[in-house]
Formats: sequence, C-alpha cells, structure tokens
Amino acid sequence: MTKRILLTLSVLALLLSACAGQYASEPMLVSDDYGGGFASGEAMYEMEEAAVAMEPDSEFRATDSTVTVKRMVIKNATLSIVVVDPAMIMDEIVSMAEEMGGFVVSSNLWQTTLGNGVTVDQANINIRVPAERLDEAMTRIKAGAGEVRSEQISGEDVTSQYTDLQSRLRNLEAAETQLMQIMDDANRTEDVLQVYNNLVSVREQIEVIKGQMQYYEQAAALSSISIDIIADEADQPIQIGGWQPAGVAKDAIEALINALQGLVNFVIWLVIYILPLALVIGFPLTFVWRRLRNWRQKRKEKKLAQQKE
Repeated sequence: MTKRILLTLSVLALLLSACAGQYASEPMLVSDDYGGGFASGEAMYEMEEAAVAMEPDSEFRATDSTVTVKRMVIKNATLSIVVVDPAMIMDEIVSMAEEMGGFVVSSNLWQTTLGNGVTVDQANINIRVPAERLDEAMTRIKAGAGEVRSEQISGEDVTSQYTDLQSRLRNLEAAETQLMQIMDDANRTEDVLQVYNNLVSVREQIEVIKGQMQYYEQAAALSSISIDIIADEADQPIQIGGWQPAGVAKDAIEALINALQGLVNFVIWLVIYILPLALVIGFPLTFVWRRLRNWRQKRKEKKLAQQKE
C-alpha cells in the first residue's frame, strides 16, 4: 500500500513539474501555410541556425544567465500595385518566389468588366520567400509595377514565446523519461496503466509544443508577401473622344452641393438673424404707424364734421 501511494505521489510530482510553465505564454495555432508536414523527433532541432530569421545585432537573454538566444522575428508584407498585364506580372512573381527558394501559398486571377465595357484582368497572390530576402523581393515586385498603391511591412518578435516553449519542452521530456522508468519498475497492473495514461498525456503535450516551435521557426524563416495586382485600365477614368463623363458628373455634383449649401445658409441666416431682428425693429414701427394712422383718421373725420356744421 505504501509503495502504491509513493508511486502515485511521484507521478503527480512529475506532471506538476512538467506543466509548471504551461501557462507562461498563450498557445499558438499551428498553420499549414509552409508546405509539408511538421518534423518529428529530434530532426526539428537539427535545423541550421541560418534557417531562422534573426535580427543580426540583437540578442535576447533567457532567464538562465548562461543561455543567450538570438532574437526571432516574424516579418510579413502586403503590397498593392497597378500594372499593364496582371497575368504576366503574376507569373513573374511566381517564378521569382521559386527562384528565391520560396513558394506560392495561394493565387487568384479573374476578369472584371469596367463601366465602359472593357474587360480587364485582376489578380491576387500570396507567396513566401526567405526572410533575409524579403526586401529584395519587395524591390523586384515594385520594379515591375507602373504604380505602387500601398505598401506595408510588419514584424513580430516571438523570441520570448519560443524560449518559453523550449523550457516547457525540456521539462516535459524529463518527465517523460522518469515516467518510463517508473513504469518499468511498477509491478501492479493498475499502477502500470496509471503511469501509462500520464505518459500518453505528456507525450501529447510534447508533440503540441514541438509543432508550435516549428511554426515559429518556419514563420520566421519564410516571410509572407500578399500582393494585390490591379490592371492599369481599371485605374484610369472613362474617356470618350477626349471627353470624360466622370469629370462632368463630378462638376455637376459639386455645383449642386454648392447651390444647396447656399440655400441652407440663407435659411439659417433667415431664421436665426433676420426674423428676430425684424421682430425687434418692426413691432415698434408697426405700433407707431398704426397710432399715427388712427390719429390722422380722427383728425380727418373731425374736419369733415366741422365742414358739415
């Protein structure tokens, strides 16, 4: 009985130790945008250091003062360009991504009809290129564009999250080793099953953490670029023999707005300024005029009466 209690306590202590850092950082969903599956076993940790995008002159010092880790930054970009031939430019971007050692995540090419009846191509493509060549890729894409409508590059420092995952992984792997030793020493079937269930749970956590770490590694190693490609015809105003209906319509709308604005301004002045002023001045004048008129009427009537007498 005593041996069974000690066994149970040992298992609980190992699980608590392995899960101590579980809530140190929020979980990260694993994406499959990087192509292929996740590496298994120890292969993931043999990735070359150059495969991870690092800030060259920046370092992150872990809790353990003896361990220094280079910063891991995830960089992504978005771009909107205007070109003459969207289909040709999209093919060039695909070739560039493959040449740089990247790949295409998604691409979409469609046709749209403008108001003047002209049908033009539109496209959107999302690629991944090595993070150290992100600036080069952006420069080459913009070089083939007639106009750059918008451009944005963002970066996320995930060094702390990655270091936390490494610490959790070491604790879980140590717990896995000790659980296997305890299971080898256990004699009772129920004890073996209990340790086995805990071992399965620990291994599941190990696989999840390895997946999260590989997500960070591959996201930092390969930057995402999302490009909207707009046809040059779609960016130009409609013209008919040098006449631009859109410009005439715009002038007409502006004239209407100005006229309505003038009318509204007049009404405001009338209600707030003119009417109160007219009441203040007009009421006394009206009273005096009526008194004068009555006086003149009475005087006229008095003269007529005197003449009759």
